[in-house]
Amino acid sequence: SSVFRSSTGACAAFLENKDKLSYARVSFSGMHYDLPPWSISILPDCKTTVFNTARVGSQISQMKMEWAGGLTWQSYNEEINSYSEEEAFTAVGLLEQINMTRDNTDYLWYTTYVDVAKDEQFLTSGKSPKLTVMSAGHALHVFVNGQLTGTVYGSVEDPKLTYTGSVKLWAGSNTISCLSIAVGLPNVGEHFETWNAGILGPVILYGLNEGRRDLTWQKWTYQVGLKGEAMSLHSLSGSSSVEWGEPVQKQPLTWYKAFFNAPDGDEPLALDMNSMGKGQIWINGQGIGRYWPGYKAPGTCGYCDYRGEYNETKCQTNCGDSSQRWYHVPRPWLNPTGNLLVIFEEIGGDPSEISMVKRTTGSVCADVSEWQPSMTNWRTKDYEKAKVHLQCDHGRKITEIKFASFGTPQGSCGSYSEGGCHAHKSYDIFRKNCINQEHCAVCVVPEVFGGDPCPGTMKRAVVEVMCG
Repeated sequence: SSVFRSSTGACAAFLENKDKLSYARVSFSGMHYDLPPWSISILPDCKTTVFNTARVGSQISQMKMEWAGGLTWQSYNEEINSYSEEEAFTAVGLLEQINMTRDNTDYLWYTTYVDVAKDEQFLTSGKSPKLTVMSAGHALHVFVNGQLTGTVYGSVEDPKLTYTGSVKLWAGSNTISCLSIAVGLPNVGEHFETWNAGILGPVILYGLNEGRRDLTWQKWTYQVGLKGEAMSLHSLSGSSSVEWGEPVQKQPLTWYKAFFNAPDGDEPLALDMNSMGKGQIWINGQGIGRYWPGYKAPGTCGYCDYRGEYNETKCQTNCGDSSQRWYHVPRPWLNPTGNLLVIFEEIGGDPSEISMVKRTTGSVCADVSEWQPSMTNWRTKDYEKAKVHLQCDHGRKITEIKFASFGTPQGSCGSYSEGGCHAHKSYDIFRKNCINQEHCAVCVVPEVFGGDPCPGTMKRAVVEVMCG
């Protein structure tokens, strides 16, 4: 326990139970308190419990993404090594990206040329040269003679990256094009002037007769942005200025477009982008942001135990899944019919699996203890009986009581089960008060559930309902 007393004699206390597995009986100021596992209670007057972190009565809503329609796609290939004579320029050495793009685009092309003599040994041995490219971040696609050779990206902790891979070169002139991608800079912290992005080198080619060739201080040709950006392919007028073809899959640097009608209803909308890699999305010419489902959440998910010192790797979930799958589509941006959706895919994905979805509340859960602190004013000791409150989205009603137990239930929302103590009439009061209602409330007292199933034991009312 921790006790704080002011000069006027006012007192506040915090009672903490660090045991994750069992309740603690605490004696304090001549009174007894039951603390749930791994929880803290707050006593503003050192007597009255007004809050406990394990007994928060707000409901838990499990969201459900409902399919709202597929999309018919057309595609247009972004040209590699296609330069605008007015905008492309050549310089000796490597230039920092943000200084070039002025943050008007995520993309900057770096292109150089490598001459390979006919007597190079790798041409006959079959052992390809190796290319190393070092960048300040944040992502990099490497193309050799128009073919994607590899992709690499940094991390939040360290945006710097190094690409290393074998490259297929032929006798004569070879083109090495690197598309450097920035995904934003930090907006807090020190020394903004030292933060940078793009290929800063060195860039080295290994495996030639000469051993290694440093390409860092060669002539490099720079192109700010993509050709599709310059043509405004994300807009209705720009997208009409080129000829689109049948959609291709798993091809890098590809633009996709589709038209769709606004789904009925008022539920929030999103695009399911799980089949794609990395890129950007526009709706009716408005950018809704970058997407990156190809980035999978790292870490180890398993047994969860919060005890001990805090560590951000504790109790991780969704390891190996996309960092984000659904991307919000603002309804105010939509017309009733004929909405233009444009996607630029960098790595390669399958647009046929993209769909529009509606976010709805699938199930609602609540977990409230019978002695849970609940009062309108602790100074006047104006107590209220603990209640379970359930609320569906506007226009939806409670259609089913999936689980209900007054006693010692186990599990979490979506996977509850009865414990050793269970009131057999637990379902009755929820069916009576909640079915076909948008919201309802049930008092957490034994008589509501047909009596006390286990006297002397702290009990909880746990319920999961379906909204429809």
